[in-house]
Amino acid sequence: MKSSRRTFLKSAATLPSITLPGIIHGENPEKKLKIVCVGGHPDDPESGCGGTMALASGAGHSVTTLYLTRGEAGIQGKSHTEAAAIRTKEAEQACTILKTKPVFAGQVDGATLINRDWIVRFQQLLESEKPDVVFTQWPIDSHPDHQMASLLTINAWIRTTKKFSLYFYEVCTGEQTLNFRPTDYVDITSVQEIKKKAVYCHVSQSPEAIYACGHSAMEHFRGLEAGTKAAEAFISAAGNGLGELLGATA
Repeated sequence: MKSSRRTFLKSAATLPSITLPGIIHGENPEKKLKIVCVGGHPDDPESGCGGTMALASGAGHSVTTLYLTRGEAGIQGKSHTEAAAIRTKEAEQACTILKTKPVFAGQVDGATLINRDWIVRFQQLLESEKPDVVFTQWPIDSHPDHQMASLLTINAWIRTTKKFSLYFYEVCTGEQTLNFRPTDYVDITSVQEIKKKAVYCHVSQSPEAIYACGHSAMEHFRGLEAGTKAAEAFISAAGNGLGELLGATA
């Protein structure tokens, strides 16, 4: 079968592309959703789905950013206590920009784990938020803390009484997130700069390096796939379309 740039672009434009229609233009706009975004460290949720969180909170929905750790091991030359204080403040500043609520699960950067006790604790923590939708990190990732954040969320999704819809986001694809094949896209063109301001709150992590790691390219490339200027990409744990899900929930 012959292929060309024209046919590729035509096919790319038909990939699932959404702008959170259920959140912004739902059949019942008075119904507000509860959304939680889980990340291993401060800066992971912001860099992976900061645009989506900004869109959701901007539409009046309740959004919580749930950090598995406080980034204790993330600043060279600083003790765990010193680094945690700095990175907690950075996370809180980022959440202020995104209009989300910061919550810290209490694990330690570089020493995260999954066991029976933590499965129960994390499930209880998520259940206390009563989420309709949860975003978390992709389990096939080079960073163990990202893996733990994902696996704990998956276990909570399986076991929780009040079922929520689960989606995975990507960070630094190719270096960290691996084998990521999106099922859904969110057009973040209108909030791209808000997302960047939130990421740049994480001064201790050299935010320019976060974007140099591939996030600018990711937003651009996912936008090309989705037929828009900039996009964030997700994988549905259940195969549901994100736009269809949020439209039905709203």
